[in-house]
Amino acid sequence: MPYNGIDNYRHNEPDRLGVLITNLGTPDAPTTPALRKYLAEFLWDPRVVEVPRPLWWLILHGVILRIRPRKSAEAYASVWEKEGSPLLIHTAKQAEGIREAMKRRFGTNVVVGFAMRYGNPSIPRVLEEMQQQGVRKLLVLPLYPQYSASTTASTFDAIAKDFTRRRWLPDFRFVSHYHDFPPYIEAMARHIESHWAEHGRKEKLILSYHGVPLKYLLKGDPYHCECHKTSRLLAERLGLGKDQYMTTFQSRFGREEWLQPYTDETLKVLPEKGVKSIDVFCPGFSADCLETIEEINEENREYFMESGGEGFSYIPCLNATPGHIDALVTLVEENLQGWGIPENSPESLEQRARLAEERKQATFPGRSDI
Repeated sequence: MPYNGIDNYRHNEPDRLGVLITNLGTPDAPTTPALRKYLAEFLWDPRVVEVPRPLWWLILHGVILRIRPRKSAEAYASVWEKEGSPLLIHTAKQAEGIREAMKRRFGTNVVVGFAMRYGNPSIPRVLEEMQQQGVRKLLVLPLYPQYSASTTASTFDAIAKDFTRRRWLPDFRFVSHYHDFPPYIEAMARHIESHWAEHGRKEKLILSYHGVPLKYLLKGDPYHCECHKTSRLLAERLGLGKDQYMTTFQSRFGREEWLQPYTDETLKVLPEKGVKSIDVFCPGFSADCLETIEEINEENREYFMESGGEGFSYIPCLNATPGHIDALVTLVEENLQGWGIPENSPESLEQRARLAEERKQATFPGRSDI
């Protein structure tokens, strides 16, 4: 089996460090064919749907991919922007923010890229680009604050699969979660406070997370616990009492039981319980996407208002706000410790170049073509 390498590799090139941020993914266009291709990749992942493959293949290709792509395409079309899907736009801006911060400190010694678990830019493609740029130490940061096998572990699977085809594996670090990382909690708190200062504060804060099947929790997945810890820490930072916020779960799929309480069902009954105005924020989403823009700010807003609600305010995700970028940069730098990245100073750059030349001459005296 051929292994991926670099043609005409020059062994005197300095090694570089790579930071790869990842997110779930997006179709290439808000069309039925594009959604069919995207959903086929996404829903076939055994980390996402834990059903025996032969049975699931029949359900997926015989039913779901014949019906769901058209409906999903209509939803994506309602949120699609000129530059593409919101998730792709925000993730690219997040990568750029981290890249600029790394460049100021480390110059060109650190390469920052982003990839999607499903769709484009794909993980294999971006890893290949980083290898071609000389990345020999790689930090991967999936932008899922709370760990779940269906998201975080799936990303690890994709990285590991790609590594099986590479000739030279990089030193590797992987951030599996950051649900209680203080700068992340602080960034969310300040973001919410800023929203309240501009738009006013409603009666109750709803913290809505993406749901997963209940059986994942019962089998040991920590996602549910980490979501509740994030909510508790955020509420404490905001000074909220237990009756001033709720944790709910959205985006359930299929007929089996998922984590509860469900966001949509909760918003339908809150008005009759006397809660007439709410703020909704999604701490588990690092960037706005279909599930926050269309599902929360449109569909669930309608549920609440039609049930007697009088005020609904959606608080956007952290996206590429300065506070979020600062938190992510701090997280990255903490996970880079011990890898000895040269600072971006004239002295350090000159020293690295001199040492590389000395190593080359010591190994291959008189050679100038390597």
